[in-house]
Amino acid sequence: MARFTFPLFTRCRRETALLMRLALPMCGAQLAQAGMGATDVIMSGRASATDLAAVSVGSSIWLPLMLFMTGTLMGLTPIVAQLRGGARMPRIRPYVHQALWLGLALGMAASLLLWFAVTPIFRLMDVPGPVARLSTGYLAAVAFGMPGVALFQALRAFSDGMNHTRPSLWISLIGLGVNIPCNYLLIYGGDGLVDLFGSGLPLWLRELPALGAVGCGIATALSMWVMCLSMLLYTRRSLTFAPIALWKTLTWPHRAMIRELLYIGAPIGVAIFVEVTLFTLIALFVASLGEITVAAHQVALNYTSILFMLPLSLGMALTVRVGNTLGASRGSEASFVAWNGMLVCLVVALLNDAILWLTAAPVVALYTHNEAVQDLAMSLIFLAMLYQISDSLQVNMAGALRGYKDTRIIMAITLVSYWLVGLGGGYLLGALGIPGLTPPLGVHGYWLGLIAGLTVAAALLGWRLWRISKAVSDGLMEIPQS
Repeated sequence: MARFTFPLFTRCRRETALLMRLALPMCGAQLAQAGMGATDVIMSGRASATDLAAVSVGSSIWLPLMLFMTGTLMGLTPIVAQLRGGARMPRIRPYVHQALWLGLALGMAASLLLWFAVTPIFRLMDVPGPVARLSTGYLAAVAFGMPGVALFQALRAFSDGMNHTRPSLWISLIGLGVNIPCNYLLIYGGDGLVDLFGSGLPLWLRELPALGAVGCGIATALSMWVMCLSMLLYTRRSLTFAPIALWKTLTWPHRAMIRELLYIGAPIGVAIFVEVTLFTLIALFVASLGEITVAAHQVALNYTSILFMLPLSLGMALTVRVGNTLGASRGSEASFVAWNGMLVCLVVALLNDAILWLTAAPVVALYTHNEAVQDLAMSLIFLAMLYQISDSLQVNMAGALRGYKDTRIIMAITLVSYWLVGLGGGYLLGALGIPGLTPPLGVHGYWLGLIAGLTVAAALLGWRLWRISKAVSDGLMEIPQS
């Protein structure tokens, strides 16, 4: 028994170390990008309530678009990971170029939507006139950055697939470093500079206009392009990518390669979009329950979302590790990598539960001094502890399946689990109740729906991962080669 256990423990420890080496920089990058959103909200809120509302409404439109683009371009990661694992380096460059062409097209399409489609959406949402006008200007400014962020995400997907995740961390921190001062300068203008540095500034600086929400949009677009250009420069200069010769020659659009990228990536984009809209729609339903409920819901969701960054990053890293192993034609090893990842994410989920249990009360007190909001937020956080395990498992199972290039099933399972079970069940419990059993449960009903949806997703994705990993391991199924 000991002879069997010790080698297995050594093997698990080695694989876990490789996984964490990939995941931790990814986690830092996710936190840095979340920090940009938090900065926008905090700084626009100090300008005026209208500016804050304009940024909040505008963000609810452009963020899902950006996440859909990001998910679609993530189709490049398993392709690059498998090619690298199989030591087929010359095949990588043309795929990266196709992802860049695809990213440019998606970015331009997103820009056009933000320029021309938001006014009808605001009318449909019955957004107040002043907020709609400011938000339209904010989105028009953000639209200039959408091609930049799409190109950045394509290059990030390439870098991640090459097992090189640190650039996304450092470049995301650069983006945050650009976003904060640009926000301050453009939102508050000359008056803000005078408040910060005094009246001894040159006249032209003191007379800079305060652009409010529109300035926030310009700062966001600038950050996007800085991140894009920084990643482009890094991939050009880094010795790590020298064997790829990424910028030596340009590969023009190739229909078959772009079709493969979309075949793998588009379902990922749809799955991410479905997840984002789930939380957006629940927020809209909760909005009718009063300001105390809305505030508590937002506090609990914001805090638990921060802790979710590590399981999310583990799932992204697992895509790379499974892809590397399959590229080297080691199907049995890929199965071990995938299920070892499930064990790691289970430990992380339990750690998150412990953090929530120990820190929830003081952290919630930092968000608000309102006792009613604190009490309700605490009850929601305790519900969140129930879904930490299922949420961590489902996102890591999806990550492993992406490594197998098995993405369409993720999209189908996400649609059923999130919208039918999560949203439908949440609305049933929260707004209607179960006749003869329970009255409407309010916000707790919506959170119980989330628990049910995430649990169903984890069960279905686990079944799919077991089935495909066993088939590949037993030699009954082959993963298509790029």
